[in-house]
Amino acid sequence: MPNGTHTVNVPLDIETIWAFVSDMNNWAPLVPGYIEHEILSENQSTWKFKGDLGFMKKTVKLQIDIKEWNEPSQVLFDLKGLSENFNGGGYFEAEVIDEHNTKMTGHLDITAGGMMGPMINGILKNFVPQTAQELTDAIVEKLLQVNQPV
Repeated sequence: MPNGTHTVNVPLDIETIWAFVSDMNNWAPLVPGYIEHEILSENQSTWKFKGDLGFMKKTVKLQIDIKEWNEPSQVLFDLKGLSENFNGGGYFEAEVIDEHNTKMTGHLDITAGGMMGPMINGILKNFVPQTAQELTDAIVEKLLQVNQPV
């Protein structure tokens, strides 16, 4: 199963990070290749983005189902391809370092099924870790941007 995990130390308290990641509208647009998303309920949304797999660019639509909101430290989610045969999941975890610093980890795993699955999974072995890193870094960058000291 292609997967990637990326951890960043963030100079913000855990409550500030939770306030941001507890709203999917804040981080869905930060997915690399983002086109659009729609919130269906508190625990479900659809995301549309363009994935660049090197030799081809593909527009993908996923359904994201939040399995758990564990305030203030964890969001667990499953994902399912609506336009392609993909399944997987991921999480965001925040861990207190001290009162003003938090360790944030983003994890993503995606597996392609069907006849083309083995070939696509070979490509996803590079794509998924890169996407996990880019999404985690984009969330941290946005958090720092909106929480700059005045």
